[in-house]
Amino acid sequence: LFLYAIVSRQFVEMTRTRVEGLLAAFPKLMNTGKQHTFVETESVRYVYQPLEKLYMVLVTTKNSNILEDLETLRLFSRVIPEYCRVLEEGEISEHCFDLIFAFDEIVALGYRENVNLAQIRTFTEMDSHEEKVFRAIRETQEIEAKAEMRRKAKELQQARRDAERAGKKMPGFGGFGSSGISSSSATVVQDSLIEPEKPKPAPAPIRPSGPSKALKLGAKGKEVDDFVDKLKSEGENIILPSMGKRASEVSKSLPAPVNTESVHMRVEEKITLTCGRDGGLQNMEILGMITLRVSEEKSGRIRMLVSNNDKKGVQLQTHPNVDKKLFTSDSIIGLKNPDKSFPLNNDVGVLKWRLQTTDESLIPLTINCWPSESGSGCDVNIEYELQEESLELNDVVISIPMPSGVGAPVIGDLDGEYRHDSRRNVLEWCLPVVDVKNKTGSLELSIAGQPNDFFPVSVSFVSKGSYCDIQVVKVFQVDGDSPVRFSTETSLVTDKYEIL
Repeated sequence: LFLYAIVSRQFVEMTRTRVEGLLAAFPKLMNTGKQHTFVETESVRYVYQPLEKLYMVLVTTKNSNILEDLETLRLFSRVIPEYCRVLEEGEISEHCFDLIFAFDEIVALGYRENVNLAQIRTFTEMDSHEEKVFRAIRETQEIEAKAEMRRKAKELQQARRDAERAGKKMPGFGGFGSSGISSSSATVVQDSLIEPEKPKPAPAPIRPSGPSKALKLGAKGKEVDDFVDKLKSEGENIILPSMGKRASEVSKSLPAPVNTESVHMRVEEKITLTCGRDGGLQNMEILGMITLRVSEEKSGRIRMLVSNNDKKGVQLQTHPNVDKKLFTSDSIIGLKNPDKSFPLNNDVGVLKWRLQTTDESLIPLTINCWPSESGSGCDVNIEYELQEESLELNDVVISIPMPSGVGAPVIGDLDGEYRHDSRRNVLEWCLPVVDVKNKTGSLELSIAGQPNDFFPVSVSFVSKGSYCDIQVVKVFQVDGDSPVRFSTETSLVTDKYEIL
């Protein structure tokens, strides 16, 4: 029996000669006539598992716990199908570094880490939301620039044809001293001489003054929507590879504000919700804040009238520098010292609120996941219903875990679209818009597995409406009560929305 190593990883200090000696001795110690999972020498123990034509071998000291070694070996063996489609030498050699990185998550400094397969996958992917947003913006800018260049080229061609019909000589284009370029040569060089208009970058998102998490589940794609909306308005149909969605699938809500006034306010809400799979709201929390930004000195001494139409029992809290008595009596936000101005070009959180409840009637979007065992596996029915009809939810993604190693699910009836990520073992049900006209929908699928395999279900969405219905309706000067022009940006995003 001739064996050689394809991938080898040492977790303690060892020389290459020592490793090669141990591996060379292993085939001689194997007794093919019996079913064993380990063999021993005077100093080491070989714990092994056949994988078709390959062997997974774990070499340990004789003092180690054999049961723990066997469990570690099983975890090593389960990692390989995550990266290799077939258990062949070429496939394993191609993904050798992926396997080594995964092995390093299982054993560190010679001792096994307390991790499972899902945690290993999360640690090795090292997914970065900021990187995805950056790549999506850059790709969208390139697509928009090319579209603009094509549009300009068509305009110039049309102008040239019109000039030829009128019997006039076509003037030259571009600032390269080529004012006498003929109409025929203009056709050839126009693509290289036309300077495409640079797309306007989306304004950098203004961060609230309070602490916030670096990654927000519901905030994805916010910076990209401005570019996508422009392209859609011009009839372009683009693909964003890093986001895995067509432009028609990207949310039309939450565009970055283009024309903001000298007084600009952001009304932001973040929802955290946990439901049980059999019904019952375990916890729902809404955190909201009004953030003010003043960009001109003449608009610094202002007050704001707040309209609070909440009927759900929200708790309000003003900034310490805001006159609390004035707000309590008249719903007006103003500084305690009326002679002072709000800071210029700075984000100031002036009002925040919190709603915490276990009332199921207040759930904005209910999800019902109903897996039923069948002869070939499980039939899963998933339904959604919009209970808060005043909201319009965009870019809704319902993520359902899928069993690993059983292939893709068979999709039956479906409202919207879906994506199956075999690497992450998750099916994403994508709905561009959920509103009062599209308040319910369902998805049916079949796949081998157990009912527990399809939980927890997670949901993400964005909305340009306010759940608690708190808005600034008027801004006026402290002196004279003269009205001040202002702009408002409202958003509702998910932080964590799960059905356990």
